[in-house]
Amino acid sequence: MQKAQLPSPSDHPSYHKHRRQLWTQILVPLLLTLVALAALGAGVGLAAKDANPDLGRWAAISTIWVVIPFMLAGILFFVIFGGLIYLMARFIKIIPPYTGKAQKFMWRVEGTVKRGADAVVRPILGIEGVTATIKKLFGIK
Repeated sequence: MQKAQLPSPSDHPSYHKHRRQLWTQILVPLLLTLVALAALGAGVGLAAKDANPDLGRWAAISTIWVVIPFMLAGILFFVIFGGLIYLMARFIKIIPPYTGKAQKFMWRVEGTVKRGADAVVRPILGIEGVTATIKKLFGIK
């Protein structure tokens, strides 16, 4: 009996479409962006080569513009984490009584399940015990 041959994933049309999309939607834009950043860096380097007296001022202005988004993101995360810490402190005061009640409820459920499981198995174990006793008395294997 011969196994059916599955087509290779590279033969499937969706695979070819995926490969085209990988180049057109991911790699080409990424490469163009890298080339643009490299050209921008080269331009800045060439401008700095002439030792323009305003270069220090423009460097400080550029640094400010680069740092501002990181500062805003940092403030946003600080506020979010501060709020989460505040809420956790509030929840820690509220939660213990309810977790104790939930634990007592689960203990009751556990006891009920164990009693139910034992009740279901008890007749079978009783029959097996009687059968084992009879086999032992009469020497049946």
